[in-house]
Amino acid sequence: MTEKEIKDQEQSANLEQKLEQSKGQEVVHEEVKVQPQVQPQAQEQVQKRAQKPIQESRRKPAAVVEVGNLEGAYRNETAEVKEVLVSVNRTTKVVKGGRRFSFAAVVIVGDGQGRVGYGLGKAKEILDAKSKATQAAKKNMIKVQLKENRTIFHDVKGSFGSGQVVLRSARGGTGVIAGGPMRSVFEMLGVHDIVAKSLGSSNVHNIIGATFDALRNLCSPEYINRKRAIE
Repeated sequence: MTEKEIKDQEQSANLEQKLEQSKGQEVVHEEVKVQPQVQPQAQEQVQKRAQKPIQESRRKPAAVVEVGNLEGAYRNETAEVKEVLVSVNRTTKVVKGGRRFSFAAVVIVGDGQGRVGYGLGKAKEILDAKSKATQAAKKNMIKVQLKENRTIFHDVKGSFGSGQVVLRSARGGTGVIAGGPMRSVFEMLGVHDIVAKSLGSSNVHNIIGATFDALRNLCSPEYINRKRAIE
């Protein structure tokens, strides 16, 4: 046998001995739990917070939006006020950091029983702009006297800026013949039969303003009799 073979045999014998020794021994792994060190001041603050009673919210309740002065008659508190979003305009401002968007919303509100109003709201978000416009519309509601609760008493014209509209009373079953934002105004007002035409600007603000100007110019026979002192 050569020297290399003898060395290999000795190494293999040593390895076998080590394996036999390791089989008889059990390896135990101990888990060492490290607890975080908490300063005494922090512990006192945590205890004080736990001992404090839960305080009620100091936030004031939301204010109730009151309807503004109505032209011509009563307030119907039981009527439900509905709203409709007429238009949303987006504006963009270019600044050093990028673009900043803002929105302007026009909302029309009404109870379907002769009360209607409109408002404009501006904000960085669409929902905020809509809520502002709704509040403004509720504050600026007007009362319109209707004939048989379906149409207006007489033909009337209205103007606002460069917008001009003509409103004409109609027979029963005619329906609402109007386009654009005027239809929304009549639906919120509770008009079922009317013919309307826009003769001027097609801008939403001008059309709505001219429509409300025409509605303010309406007069009922009772109002004319009172004005002339006729019984």
